Amino acid sequence: MWFQQPIEVIPAVDVLGTGAVRLERGAYDAVVERAGEPVELARRWIAAGARRIHLVDLDGARSGRLRPELVHAVASLGAPVQASGGIRTVADARALLDAGADRVVVGTAAWPDPTPWFELGEALVLAVDVRDGELRAAGWTVGTGLRYEEALARAGARRLLVTAIDRDGTLGGPDLELVRRAVEAGGAVLAAGGIRDTADVAALAEVGA
Repeated sequence: MWFQQPIEVIPAVDVLGTGAVRLERGAYDAVVERAGEPVELARRWIAAGARRIHLVDLDGARSGRLRPELVHAVASLGAPVQASGGIRTVADARALLDAGADRVVVGTAAWPDPTPWFELGEALVLAVDVRDGELRAAGWTVGTGLRYEEALARAGARRLLVTAIDRDGTLGGPDLELVRRAVEAGGAVLAAGGIRDTADVAALAEVGA
């Protein structure tokens, strides 16, 4: 399949404990696949042609504890790393950047007011994790009361990682309408949740992701 515009496809390495996993719909008790050692999985993705790794510390997302050593180990493989999980302060974000990440994904701590994070510039990715029209936090376990449209308005023209939680880990196809609304709000959009194949990637490209 050929694409009219270059598309950045970023494989995710989701880490729970010491292993890489795939969760269904973000449920920590619904591990549907165990994918081995995280650094080795990242190495395989890079060998397959990945130009960036999305590294998710699932434990950190719930607890707020950072693992800069994990970021450093993956960054040492040579591909840029987009790190997420456990970031609660700008200092936390800078610690992961210092460990080797080139982007940091901030969700829980960014809402309801993301403006203090804007000082990170191009290194910042705002996580917009959505279930039933509401933003979720703390590893998607807690509702924020903030509606999706309001979050998009507050984010402004920033890079967003928009995740349809109920599609995540299901291989059930992306939520194109959710992504389209983010694109129309003006940000640069990375889409996640349910993506199965190149046809899904093409569909996301059609709506502007």
